[in-house]
Amino acid sequence: MASPLLYRRAIPAAARITYWHARDGWPLRRFDWPAEGTARGSILFEGGRGDIFEKYLELFAHWHAQGWSVTSLDWRGQGGSGRLSPSAHVGHVDDFKTYLDDFREFYAAWSGEMAAPHVLMGHSMGGHLVLRALVEGAARPDAAVLVAPMLGLRSPLGATLGERAARLLGGVGNSTRAAWKGNERPGALETRQALLTHDQSRYEDEIWWQSAKPELLMGPPSWRWLIEAFRSTRELRGDQRVRRMSVPVLMLVPMADQLVDAKAAVALSAKLPDVRLLRFGDEAAHEVLREIDSVRNRAIGEIDIFLASRAQVR
Repeated sequence: MASPLLYRRAIPAAARITYWHARDGWPLRRFDWPAEGTARGSILFEGGRGDIFEKYLELFAHWHAQGWSVTSLDWRGQGGSGRLSPSAHVGHVDDFKTYLDDFREFYAAWSGEMAAPHVLMGHSMGGHLVLRALVEGAARPDAAVLVAPMLGLRSPLGATLGERAARLLGGVGNSTRAAWKGNERPGALETRQALLTHDQSRYEDEIWWQSAKPELLMGPPSWRWLIEAFRSTRELRGDQRVRRMSVPVLMLVPMADQLVDAKAAVALSAKLPDVRLLRFGDEAAHEVLREIDSVRNRAIGEIDIFLASRAQVR
């Protein structure tokens, strides 16, 4: 099951890194690894807040070896797609609609040029935005995989009070400023690695890429990002169109996730007409696909079965 270690710290020779320009001319960094020969289909993988596609090269190698063409796009304002904050290390956006507008436009172009079936995959914030795109009709793939999707934020105050607190604190002064100083969430006692993965070597891969390409490094979110994340997840959970969204979905949820609300993801999955839900226990942190081999292999195996059975041209 393990992918070649060669690809964890090296861009594949056959892959291309280019820039796609949005409607307003903004350059978004794009990764493409075309299948060799006739493609089995095409996967568009979208990472989470602050993610870079380099973290997932080992994963991409697995699907590429199975005949898939693989694409990934850095969200506007992070990775190699510039910054929306005066600080290069603060993840900021005024409205999650900005992400969706970019994604709608990119998906239309990507799906028109890439071999079917088309599969959307999203991790964390990427999972939230992929599902929101499906619900709002911004994308119509043949299948979708959501990994630790951000369908609610972990907050000691709960969703409602957490959002109120964010609006109160973030509404004072410059909302592009960092919501907290470091780590992946405020007040975390765990190390950053403990919040993300139990696999030290895979965690070190990310640090290696950040050292090799420091311009890709992202720190904490802005207050505005946090406010909009609360709002966007709340609105998606309450959107009645979720019940009519018929694209087949596989949802992988680590129940011990300390960054996003796993219970919110499970509750929303019950509203989807065509979904397979797979839960993980204490063995999995937030980055299921970059976990220890026993966890990662189970997750990838489930995805492979799902792709074989459900990723058919609609």
